[in-house]
Amino acid sequence: MNAPTEMSHEDVLRIRLEVLKREHRDLDEAIAALETRPSPDQLTLRRLKKQKLSLKDAITGIEDELTPDIIA
Repeated sequence: MNAPTEMSHEDVLRIRLEVLKREHRDLDEAIAALETRPSPDQLTLRRLKKQKLSLKDAITGIEDELTPDIIA
């Protein structure tokens, strides 16, 4: 009845990927909400967009690591 408590590297990456995707969606919603204001704070918008881009890069990196290279 002792189940293994260790996760594989791939499992950890998949969980991290889902967390990053959720954060990316949340930032997208925050940016959209901020842009609907009459005079949105441009500095905050730029910071959020930069953070969103950084998350997208991290997501792409993990997806690349999870996807095996196919030799044609």
